[in-house]
Amino acid sequence: MERRVKVPLLDLQPQYLPIRAELLSALARVCDSQQFIMGPEVEALEAELAGAIGVTHAVGVSSGTDALLVALQVLDIGPGDEVIVPALSFVATASAVARVGAAPVFVDVDPVTLTVEAGAVAAACTPRTRAVIPVHLFGLCADMDPLLSLARSRGLAVIEDAAQAIGATCGDRQAGASDTVGCFSFFPTKNLGAFGEAGLLTTGDGALASRMRRVRNQGSDTKYRHTELGGNFRLDALQAAVLRVKLPHLASWIECRRANAAAYGELIRDTGRLADAVTLPVEPEGRRHTFHQYVIRLADRDRVRTELAVRGVGTEIYYPVPLHRQPCFTTGVPVDCPVAEAAARQALALPIFPGLTRDQQAYVVSSLAEVLT
Repeated sequence: MERRVKVPLLDLQPQYLPIRAELLSALARVCDSQQFIMGPEVEALEAELAGAIGVTHAVGVSSGTDALLVALQVLDIGPGDEVIVPALSFVATASAVARVGAAPVFVDVDPVTLTVEAGAVAAACTPRTRAVIPVHLFGLCADMDPLLSLARSRGLAVIEDAAQAIGATCGDRQAGASDTVGCFSFFPTKNLGAFGEAGLLTTGDGALASRMRRVRNQGSDTKYRHTELGGNFRLDALQAAVLRVKLPHLASWIECRRANAAAYGELIRDTGRLADAVTLPVEPEGRRHTFHQYVIRLADRDRVRTELAVRGVGTEIYYPVPLHRQPCFTTGVPVDCPVAEAAARQALALPIFPGLTRDQQAYVVSSLAEVLT
């Protein structure tokens, strides 16, 4: 078949080009200041993000992974402790736990939302459990109220992994704005992406925020005086300047993603051959999805992906190996997480980026129908 259209999984140019001049001006401002590490750009970004997310404190760090590490450290989680994590997530959710010396305890995810649920967490709790890390996967919040209620009753810390979900909501609360700590990533492909690595911690606890700021800076809040062990987890000013330019556009970019998701749903449901073959992502009542990824599930996923590539349609698999099956985590007691394992075999992300046209979406869906016929 002759390929008629090329639809990449992600194209950042439609977001970049309209604000190119403003971005270059912001970078020039930092270069002219010669203030590259921390400073007023980072402080301004932290204040703007705290306001946007609805939290008292926002602390910029070097990446989403480092946000998780700092969160665990300031909560004094370490050797002998257990932290409950979903089996379906990016590796950093669990590797950060292992890197502070604690044990990640894997639980299965909900078969509809693919997020962790309170019942699974409750069943996995032991006297050594110190925290739970709910992951807001693909832009959809986990159901937070039952998780927060469970955590309060068991004395557990809640570390929200909101790396994929800035702007998402659960009830009247934004992702990352719950009781203890939220962690965000601004990797360039995220809905709010930097020009490199960047991350953020959020909290309503002033004492925790002070420790976060200290730990990100080699455990120091006074030059050459180190009150605890920390690391070089600082956010640089160039990335902060880029994010400050992009932040005012985030709401409109999310609305574009939501409109694209709605269009996919209509196109797929209206194509009779697909209605029964494809499981669409869901948006449960009371939760607002930001569609960092648009992930469908279908049988024979790998063949479908190969044939879509032949037709010029970019896709990705999130995630082909669930965390409890990763070689770095398979030295303990075997864990059975059948939903996560099924999702790893069936999940396929379609293009969803702002700037994706309806013609491109129609081509993606017609190609999918051809492959599944």
